[in-house]
Amino acid sequence: MAKVKSTGCKSTEASLARLLRREQLSGWRRQSRLEGRPDFVYPALRVALFVDGCFWHGCPRCYCRPGSRRKYWDAKVARNRLRDKTVNRLLRQKGWRVLRIWEHELKRTGQLAARLRLSLERRRASA
Repeated sequence: MAKVKSTGCKSTEASLARLLRREQLSGWRRQSRLEGRPDFVYPALRVALFVDGCFWHGCPRCYCRPGSRRKYWDAKVARNRLRDKTVNRLLRQKGWRVLRIWEHELKRTGQLAARLRLSLERRRASA
């Protein structure tokens, strides 16, 4: 598995891109070289947006611990969570607002759109 390099989860990123377009939340960019490689970036507002997979990041609501190789998976998810916290801290120290969305939140588009709109409006107001 160490040789398998992730290039992002296309379906979740595509779902969020469709939502952002539909809700006319423009100004975002993808494939940023910013620390932690956010899935979407609003450079003018300095907002970094991550879509976290429920399995890979250990969602408190959806995560289902595998039955085999439990030690391995527990350590893997713990490393991912630690990396997320580290990236959040580094970006915030650099003046970025970090938004993290769980994969399951993409199913409730109305609530997610309202949350994103509110966060972006607050950022615009403080800029």
